[in-house]
Amino acid sequence: MGNERKAETATVAALVTAAAAQDLSGALWRLRGTGRQLDANLVRHLPGAEVAVHAEAEVDVMLVVVAGAGVLTLDGTPSQLHPGFLGLLPRGAFRGLSAGPEGLTVLTVHSRRRGMTIDRPAPPPQCEVHLVCGQCHRHAIEVDARHCSACGARLPGRS
Repeated sequence: MGNERKAETATVAALVTAAAAQDLSGALWRLRGTGRQLDANLVRHLPGAEVAVHAEAEVDVMLVVVAGAGVLTLDGTPSQLHPGFLGLLPRGAFRGLSAGPEGLTVLTVHSRRRGMTIDRPAPPPQCEVHLVCGQCHRHAIEVDARHCSACGARLPGRS
């Protein structure tokens, strides 16, 4: 049964203490593995650091403050952050963070996002009214045209 999943554990206090001693910032811990449905990150922000106001369009995020202090601005409304603060940041809401003078360490938990893909942008949809005949290059002006009215060739994209 090579498909067994194992529990992932960490001691938050030990991670926070070690990061502070080394003046580390960024993700101190995160869930790993491919079969999970959740993402979770323990993130330390240095004193005075800011996360610019942005909107997360895809997932709701639960935010738990585990150390330090700061300010969360959610849709223009500021909230003081302190250890034990628990908040839901709904998808689509504009949010930003500012770390206080002792920094800010937060745990974020959310549904796992779809993997990022690198792809060419989709071409704009073809205007049905302006299909061009591949034979004589005449523009079809009829909305329901299936064949060119000049040469009779089948128009592209019509069945």
